[in-house]
Amino acid sequence: MKHAITLALLVSFASPAAAQDSDEDSNLREGWGLLSEGSRLILEGLAEEMRPFVDDHLLPMIAELGALIDDVAMYELPERLPNGDIIIRRRVSEPDSEAEADPIEDPVDL
Repeated sequence: MKHAITLALLVSFASPAAAQDSDEDSNLREGWGLLSEGSRLILEGLAEEMRPFVDDHLLPMIAELGALIDDVAMYELPERLPNGDIIIRRRVSEPDSEAEADPIEDPVDL
């Protein structure tokens, strides 16, 4: 039903547009320009209204999440299990040097 309504609206808007001459075409472009400018102003106003919420609530939550996760590179890609669960495994850290890999054999100068 939604598709039929959408198709009917598109056809009704497209039919007059196909029959327009150059004056009506310039009016259409001007109308689209005004619509675009109005949409931009609405979105800018919405962004300004949301700024206090973002600053007071969202940014601290993101910072806390960042502190918990530490470094995204330390984790594997998410994996979906057959039961629908999603797990994110921590990567196994590799030793940085041979000394860390085998701490029992420290060279001793005699």
